[in-house]
Amino acid sequence: MNAKSQITVTFLPEQRTASVKHGVTLLEAVRKAGIVLPTRCGGKAGCMMCKVSVERTDAAGLRPPAEAEKRKLGSLLDEGVRLACQAAVWGDVQVHIPEDPLKAAVRRRLEAARRGESEDLW
Repeated sequence: MNAKSQITVTFLPEQRTASVKHGVTLLEAVRKAGIVLPTRCGGKAGCMMCKVSVERTDAAGLRPPAEAEKRKLGSLLDEGVRLACQAAVWGDVQVHIPEDPLKAAVRRRLEAARRGESEDLW
């Protein structure tokens, strides 16, 4: 297998990457990168829990949305939102994974502590 047959998917903000084959879904790539992305529908575009976002400049790295994804996301597609279970990888791409709210709160508290600020979050 040569290097050209592998595609690099970078997940932000964690900067984790996965090397996958053309046509693999983002959900499969997320799991390969060791990132937890919740889903309840088993990858059938039913629960909409696996929403991710992609910048316009990276949109060509994914297969255009199929009908199921268009129906579920509607105008969110215009904002770069995709369903990881439906979006197939066609080329190198950077994907933004929503940060877990609890993890985000802890991160903000730690950053404030590093700056010497006092945050009364607890």
